[in-house]
Amino acid sequence: MWLSPALPRAQTVLTAGSWAAEASDDRITLDFDARHRRRVRMTSDGGLAFLLDLADARLLRDGDSLSLDNGKRVRVCAAPEKLLEARCTTPEELARTAWHLGNRHLAVQVLGQSLRLRDDYVIADMLRHLGADVRIVEAPFDPETGAYAGHGHSHG
Repeated sequence: MWLSPALPRAQTVLTAGSWAAEASDDRITLDFDARHRRRVRMTSDGGLAFLLDLADARLLRDGDSLSLDNGKRVRVCAAPEKLLEARCTTPEELARTAWHLGNRHLAVQVLGQSLRLRDDYVIADMLRHLGADVRIVEAPFDPETGAYAGHGHSHG
């Protein structure tokens, strides 16, 4: 893909909470898959075209800011997605449910006494058998990144 050298570049990510949200010039709304990138042409919700050009692939989190080389800032917003929400009534039930999901290496978002994950009817059935109350929700997906995220861990 040919990229115009005139496109502004986003080479810096300011993490959510480290910058003032009102300082953003625009926003870009992306689902979970589209928020894990290194280098790609993007267009903000307001129509600003720019090149995401990071040194390494990383997960852009809801509330992060992309700092463009032209001085503009673009706020990253997590798009609502179709998810399963598994509600648990006891800490033991929550731990057991989370263990089974982790054992399957599924991306999971932890929210108090509930867990959110990608919609999958087989997993939904498993969660119901574990005693969780399972519902389909439309919400931004911001799962846990894992114990080794950002620490240079690899499996070779």
